[in-house]
Amino acid sequence: MGAIKVVREGEKEFNVELDKDLNSGLLNGETFNWDVIKIKENTYHIIKDNKSYNLEVLSIKPEEKSFFIKVDGIKYQFNAKDKYDELLHSLGMDNLASKKVSDLKAPMPGLVLEVSVEGGQQVSKGDALLILEAMKMENVIKSPTDGVIKSISINKGETVEKNQLILNFE
Repeated sequence: MGAIKVVREGEKEFNVELDKDLNSGLLNGETFNWDVIKIKENTYHIIKDNKSYNLEVLSIKPEEKSFFIKVDGIKYQFNAKDKYDELLHSLGMDNLASKKVSDLKAPMPGLVLEVSVEGGQQVSKGDALLILEAMKMENVIKSPTDGVIKSISINKGETVEKNQLILNFE
């Protein structure tokens, strides 16, 4: 298996290279062994260097290669980088994976029940932008990106068609 660089949010970098069986490998060039047992979905028991650890995977964002885990009650956030990420970084091309969203279109036809944002407002990925009623169900349309609202093309009470422009980001 290939080498992975694990970077714990603003802290140390660890180079990890796991063997095919995933029970041993190299940690910063030094050999290590561990026993990993899956207890249930997203929960593992690990024994390394005669010490026992309980690990729970809280969330994974594969597109960002970011992980949020809890080890013996302590939460850790980290990112994994492989040799391809390192190559892209060395070439100055490591920002290609972050896609810039410039506009948001209606995912379905419906009635705009509420617009929660206004032009010039700063939003974060996942923030509620508006509520769209479709087939008697209220759908919260969330921001796909961090950014600033440039303009809003719809108003409360209007009907929209699928793929109709709803708003623009700066």
